[in-house]
Amino acid sequence: MNLLKIPFLQKLALAIVCIIGLGYLLHLGQTIIAPFFLAFLMAMLFLPIANFLEYRLKFPRSVSTLTSVSILLIVLMSLLYFFGSQLSSFSKDIPQLTKQFNMVFHNLQKWVSTTFHININEQLNYLDQGLHRLLSSSGIILGFTFGIFSSSLGFTVFFLLFFIFILNYRRVLHSFIVNVFNEKHKASVQEVVSEVRLMTKQYIIGLCIQIVIVSTLTTILLTILDVKYAVLLGVLTGLLNVIPYIGIAISLLISCFISFATGEASTCIYVAIGYFVIHLIDGNIILPFVVGSKVKINALFSFLGILVGEQLWGISGMFLCIPAIAILKIIFERVEDLKPWGKLFGEDEKPLRPKKTYKISKRITIKEKD
Repeated sequence: MNLLKIPFLQKLALAIVCIIGLGYLLHLGQTIIAPFFLAFLMAMLFLPIANFLEYRLKFPRSVSTLTSVSILLIVLMSLLYFFGSQLSSFSKDIPQLTKQFNMVFHNLQKWVSTTFHININEQLNYLDQGLHRLLSSSGIILGFTFGIFSSSLGFTVFFLLFFIFILNYRRVLHSFIVNVFNEKHKASVQEVVSEVRLMTKQYIIGLCIQIVIVSTLTTILLTILDVKYAVLLGVLTGLLNVIPYIGIAISLLISCFISFATGEASTCIYVAIGYFVIHLIDGNIILPFVVGSKVKINALFSFLGILVGEQLWGISGMFLCIPAIAILKIIFERVEDLKPWGKLFGEDEKPLRPKKTYKISKRITIKEKD
């Protein structure tokens, strides 16, 4: 049978229209698709636990699902308690931070007055006008704050519900994905689905290990430098490190500000050097050994993904874009016609070389992943 040949320009126009339409649908369904995708990632992470409870301990599927949800809630509540307690103690230092900020602001005023020949009184008038406009729109601010709170609450509720449904009906979803394709493609589809599920689970677990290692290294660094709230800043750095390049830069600015406000200015330099070293360790040792190169995204598409994710889903999109691109890369590399796109997302192909190994002890040896 002769296949219909479509000219290149028509193919390009059709692809552009499809991408724009898909992006519009993703933006339109933000409140549903974003928590669903996060629930899918967490379900892949908790799938071994649910299977262990169901097959080894002979729990009913509903009980194994609820047990997994309970473990997830305990982890989330522990994180919430940790950040709440840390922020509560952090609020005690707000007067010191305010005093330091006023000193910096006063020096900045002098610099602006000297450099741009603007009188300090004029600067204060500009600030008063801006403050008046800000206060006059207090209704908008309250509405914005309430909107953030309500959207976060809705996101959490949808996330938990989707997490329960995906774990409980995982076999139904798997059967649908396999059976929706033609009979002759079932074997290859089954293979792709199994590989994607395995690679996704390994990637998410590796990402969690990466967060723990980066948080630990940052906490040790800040503790040695005697920076206040070292644990809080360390955990925050590990979480923000999920956002490539931008996350580590944001956490560095926060840590430098805290170290400057609660210590000496010279500490900021040591903090910046330490963060740079941790970033090098993360990129050259942690990622290859924990996450692996097969799901590593190159810097260009990582940055583009962050920008697109922020435009589509806001802050949650910045966190979810990298796992989404990694999953697409896994799928593309296993579909013949899409392999070039999978290679486009990945790093440059390097010549074959022996994998690095580090012997920790007689029984423990870590080896670089594929």
